[in-house]
Amino acid sequence: MTEISRREFARLAAVVPVAEAFRPAGRGAESPAVASQASPVARPSQGRATIKVGTQHGDSDAILRAMAGFGVNHICSRLPSERFDEKWSVDSLSRLRERVESFGITLDMVPLPMSSNEISRFELPNIMLGKSPERDREIDAVCEMIRNTARAGIPSLKYNMTFLGVVRTESTRGRGKATYSTFVYDKAKPKQPLTEAGVVDADMYWERITYFLTRAVPVAQEYKVKIACHPQDPGMPRGRGYQGVETVLGSVDGLKRFVSIAESPYHGLNFCQGTVSEMLEKPGEQIYDVIRWFGSRKKIFNVHFRNIRGGFLNFQETFIDDGDVDMLKAMRVYKEVGYDGMMMPDHVPKIEGDANDAQGFAFALGYIKALIAAVTD
Repeated sequence: MTEISRREFARLAAVVPVAEAFRPAGRGAESPAVASQASPVARPSQGRATIKVGTQHGDSDAILRAMAGFGVNHICSRLPSERFDEKWSVDSLSRLRERVESFGITLDMVPLPMSSNEISRFELPNIMLGKSPERDREIDAVCEMIRNTARAGIPSLKYNMTFLGVVRTESTRGRGKATYSTFVYDKAKPKQPLTEAGVVDADMYWERITYFLTRAVPVAQEYKVKIACHPQDPGMPRGRGYQGVETVLGSVDGLKRFVSIAESPYHGLNFCQGTVSEMLEKPGEQIYDVIRWFGSRKKIFNVHFRNIRGGFLNFQETFIDDGDVDMLKAMRVYKEVGYDGMMMPDHVPKIEGDANDAQGFAFALGYIKALIAAVTD
């Protein structure tokens, strides 16, 4: 990774006081060591769009107080409910938004119950299994969630279209003996030969994606709610796949095809920079043009801003400043293409004694804030 110059570092240090940005967040995600009372937080200027630091790792009052103290004024909430119930009502979603806003924080996004788990743990499995009429009822439920999200004043939703969940092999040691999540395809040993879906070739996978998008995207466009899909984490080799699944959303070409289906400004990506880097042979050289391609077409709705070492089929998830991607250069590319959404930490390494990864996320948030300051005029 390219080092930040001394002049650049001095500027960052002036913008993000070290004691505030990296203050330990306590014993767990539910009880950070923070001020006991939230206070109003100044919102960014409305005159010009700016990149925003954001988070997706909880919306308890304790976490919201911590985020307000860190100056993290935009979040994606937790999943309201795994099924279409009262928690997805307009009143319930409105109460969630209002509670978040009471801390001076904007609720930018909510997850749909289409998760990154393996399919056996889905609450809405038939969308991916392709079983009708069950999938039609499930898509109808998702469409009503989109409508209620709009009526509650929440502008976007995120989701996954995976069968496998997040696949990893044995963790490895990284900087300071931290534990780095790792994937080596040749060492991957699935628990069972096939998922519940059985063999899913590329044509079957694309049919299920298209069936969903052609029904959900028009509703998202009508109600002006952006729906952001996460890529397959990680990508698998074409023709070999994993557990019988050809992972069509695990390549850049697949993601390009995905965003072209049911074309709409409300249909795009939960752009996990780490996951997309995992698809590349040389992410430290290639990721910037990938950001440009999707960013210039306004298909990046939020960013999981994390770094890796290695590349396709063999990588570690590192600290944000310890991987192969120059994160300052990446941030400049997002600025170049006019991206104005959230930059969110994700998959931080495990530090011994760091309950719920609170210190790891605090470090990442402070680093992201500094990079945003570095590219802001």
